[in-house]
Parts: sequence; structure tokens; C-alpha cells
Amino acid sequence: MLAPAAVEMSLRVKCSQCLAIPHLVRALHRGYRTATPQNFSDYDSIKRDFKLEVPEYFNFARDVLDKWTDMEKAGKRPSNPAFWWINGEGKEVRWSFEELGVLSRKLANILTEVCALQRGDRVIIILPQIPEWWLANIACLRTGTVSIPGTTQLTQKDILYRLQSSKAKCIITNDAVAPAVDTIASECENLHSKLIVSPNPRDGWAHLTGLMRHASDSHTCVRTKHDETMSIFFTSGTSGSPKMTGHTHSSYGLGLSVNGRYWLDLTPSDVMWNTSDTGWAKTAWSSVFSPWTQGACVFVRHLPQFKPTSILQTLSRFPITVFCSAPTAYRMLVKNDMASYKFKSLQHCVSAGEPVNFEVIEQWRSRTGLDIYEGYGQTETVLICGTFKGMKIKPGSMGKPSPAFDVKILDKNGNVLPPGQEGDIGLRALPNRPLGLFTHYIDNPRKTASTLRGDYYITGDRGYVDEDGYFWFVSRADDIISSSGYRIGPFEVESALNEHPAVAESAVVSSPDPIRGEVVKAFIVLNPNYKSHDEDQLKKDIQEHVKKTTAPYKYPRKVEFVQELPKTISEKIKRNELKKKEWEKI
Repeated sequence: MLAPAAVEMSLRVKCSQCLAIPHLVRALHRGYRTATPQNFSDYDSIKRDFKLEVPEYFNFARDVLDKWTDMEKAGKRPSNPAFWWINGEGKEVRWSFEELGVLSRKLANILTEVCALQRGDRVIIILPQIPEWWLANIACLRTGTVSIPGTTQLTQKDILYRLQSSKAKCIITNDAVAPAVDTIASECENLHSKLIVSPNPRDGWAHLTGLMRHASDSHTCVRTKHDETMSIFFTSGTSGSPKMTGHTHSSYGLGLSVNGRYWLDLTPSDVMWNTSDTGWAKTAWSSVFSPWTQGACVFVRHLPQFKPTSILQTLSRFPITVFCSAPTAYRMLVKNDMASYKFKSLQHCVSAGEPVNFEVIEQWRSRTGLDIYEGYGQTETVLICGTFKGMKIKPGSMGKPSPAFDVKILDKNGNVLPPGQEGDIGLRALPNRPLGLFTHYIDNPRKTASTLRGDYYITGDRGYVDEDGYFWFVSRADDIISSSGYRIGPFEVESALNEHPAVAESAVVSSPDPIRGEVVKAFIVLNPNYKSHDEDQLKKDIQEHVKKTTAPYKYPRKVEFVQELPKTISEKIKRNELKKKEWEKI
């Protein structure tokens, strides 16, 4: 249950008083606007005093969602819907917390009675951004079954791997994915129940729409212990097979309250839109637990494909106050003509997944009057570092450590490095494992053990901390390029590349070289109006640009123009895939 103080904090009325805007910022954009943070005060005091009470029993559906229903009925919550969904065809769904409760209890009964699932059984959910995805996840909470989200982009082979690895007993999906499931179902001995979200029934599948009409909305939520497994997330898999990352009812259900309260700065009056794919843990972060902990409205626009104009139209048409999207999305948005859009309700913009290029931050600010507040975390964690609303922004920095974590930069022996020295990003995991850190990689004790170095969990990312305590991302540990004795992180080179007008997107990896051992190679997606230019001259222009923008030794000695870059479902560039192809040429 949320502590009374937390509920009181999250219910505070929005403050309209504005912070003083520095003269330099005003010069950059006359329309620059920022509001006093609603939940964040002084970083040092919050970090020092932060503590989350973890009860023996905790269930997000019962202890958070149902509590908001009670407050809603008592008139102690604004009239905002709890869930607001639209698509591009004029369809719209608005549910209160009470309606969420009624519908999710119906689905909970279907899981236990029709699908014969018991507490602890695993359920794979492969659905696009449709309301049933949210209902299915809440129903799993209520029944104590373990949800396993998956993207609709998964291939038949991917689905088979997940069903067999997880030993899932049930799958919930739609018409687009069902044929692939039917093809491989006989190879999945644990799978005994298939539930389809479709206008029409399908042979061998339980039909959700029909079942919901007759299901009872009377259901008693299972009393789960806080450390019971709640969800399993398959990692993005930039290298190797995806791992099963286990999270408990408290690690996300309570741990993500830090994200909602401090990084997203949400209250019950806010409308939060996060564009993440439902197969990514970021959707759990910013479209389930973080906003609903704060009693905010979860806004969803179903977009089968990312269309910048649709995003901009939605932001200008609907009263969205907080927007979250990947750096790739922001890069695409600022390349559009934004002059005709007015974002009257928008107050706070955040991004996670990879660092946002400085040029993109400046362009977004000049066109919206708002900064992009960056956050850093993983499928295995909640927010590790963030720039919280009210803190000084250092463009390109991932901000300061979350109040929930003790974050350090470590050398290969686990020693803490001083400011300015690059090392591995780690967070203290012993003697007491912090709330918000995953429990283990399911059925993979060796990989779980490999994440520890002394008392610290090693994220696999490289970075450094500056004298002010801000953390800076350099690269994934295995992305570092060593050329003629120089160590080069791809992000800085990519940032320089992306400032060139010809470059839409770029990825930088190491490439073998007989003299230097390895050199920097850039894979570049060109902006449409540059695709007809002479490639040799364009390469030279881009290389000279990088030499002038960053240290000359970092410039890409090899350049290849490509139509697209390989990415994970969470829009992270698969540099390992590009690097592997380079080194296979030897």
C-alpha cells in the first residue's frame, strides 16, 4: 500500500509559478517555458532521506489501482480518466480506475476459470498498443500469474524460443500472430491455453471478446508476497540470445514510484504519453507502474508505424502534459516542420534508451520551448540516473543517480574511480539488494553471477561522473573502439555525425585495419534530399565535419551509406551486428 505521505504528495495541486529563466536561455528561445516541479525539491535532501517501505505482501492491482478507485469514488481525484486510448480511425476508449478494475477482474476470472491458470503460471502477452494489453497485464497481477510481454514484431522462431524457454502455459495474442503460434504450438509442451483478441473466434483458441461479455466482475485479488515473481522480460538481445529478466511485485510495482514521482514528475491531474512498443520494459515503466502509482492518466495512441506527423498532431490536439519517447523518435520529430503545431498542454518531455544528441535537444527546445530530460536505466532496473525536473540540465548527461540507487564508476577490479575517469557503471547490490533491481536471470545462474563485481551490479555500460555528480554515458562496454592506442566511444562520433545536415541517422563501430588494428567506421542513413549527391564528395565533407566537431583522431576513416540501421524493438542500434559483419570480412 502506498504510504499516506506518498498519496498526499502525489495529490498536490499543480503549481503554476515559473522558475526564473536564465538570460542565456531566453536568448535561445523567447518562448522557453518551464514550471516548478510538482514533486521534486532539493536533490541532496531527497537522496539523503529517501526510503521506500516494503510490506511483506504487495500487489499493485490491489494496493495501488484499487486504492485509486476508492479515492475516485470519494471524489478525491481529478476527473481525468485513468486510461485514454485512441487510434487513427476515430476510435476512442476512456476508462476510470473503477472501470479498469471491473474489466480486469473479468479477465482475471477468464484466466483462472477458462484458461485454468494458477498462481505462478507464466503468460506470454503479444499484443499491439490496444486496451486489452493493459487489461491482460492487470489481470495477471490480480491472479498472481507471471506476465511475459512480447512485441508483435517477433518472428515464429522468436515466439518458439520464448514459449520453450519460459515454459509458459498460456499465450494471449491477436489474429496477426495466432497463425505463427499454431504452427509451433505442438513443440511447446507446457502451452495448454491460447486466448485470442479478435472480432472473430478462431479454432483452438478461447475468444476473449465473447468471454468478456459473460465473465463475472467479482474477483478477489491474490495476496502476493512482495518478492514473488511478477513479470519476466526478455532482454533486447543486442548480442546473443535474449535473457529472461525476473522482476518481483515490489521491484517494479514499488520501485518505479521513483520514476513516476521524481523523473516524470506526475500528479493525478497529468496525462502521460509514452510511445514505447508493448514488448519493451519501458512500457511497464512509463505506461503502467510509474503513471498509475501517481494516479495519472495513461494516454495511448495506437500507431502501427511511427509517423512523425501523427505524433505531432496528437501532442497538439490532446491535453498531454508529459511526453516520453526514444532518442530516435525525437531525431525524427525535429526533422519535420513543427511551426504549425502548438503544444499548449505539454509541460515535461523525457527520453531514455540512448543519449540524445545535443543538436536534437537544442532543436526541440527552439520549437517547443521545452527541454528533454534524460533518464538512464535497463530492463534489469528502474531508473538508475536521471535529470529531474528542477535540476540543472547538462545536455548529453544522464543526470544524477536515482534516490533508490548508489551508483559508481568502477575499474576492472571493482574499485571506485574518481570524477573524470572512464569506467564501468555499477550500482551497489550488496549486502542489501536494492529495490528496483531485478532478482536474477531466470534459469541462468552463471549469467546472473557474472553481473556482480565485488558489491556492485555491473550494468555493462561505460561512463564517467563529473565533479558535480552528473553521470555521462560513453558506450556499451563491448562497443569501445581501440585505434592506434586511442579509446573511442561511438556516441561522441555519432553525435558529431548527426549534426551534419546530410545525416539522418548513424552508427559507429570498429572495423579491422592492418596498421591501426581497428579504425572507426560509420554507417550512415542519409536525409532524402542528399541521396542524389556524389557519395565520394559527401564522405569527405562528413569526415571533415567530424574532424572539426570533435577530436580529429575520432573521425570515421571508413564510411558506408545504408538504407536503415539494425535496431532492437526498443529502438537501440544493434552495433554488435554491424561490428560482427565488419570483422567477419577478415
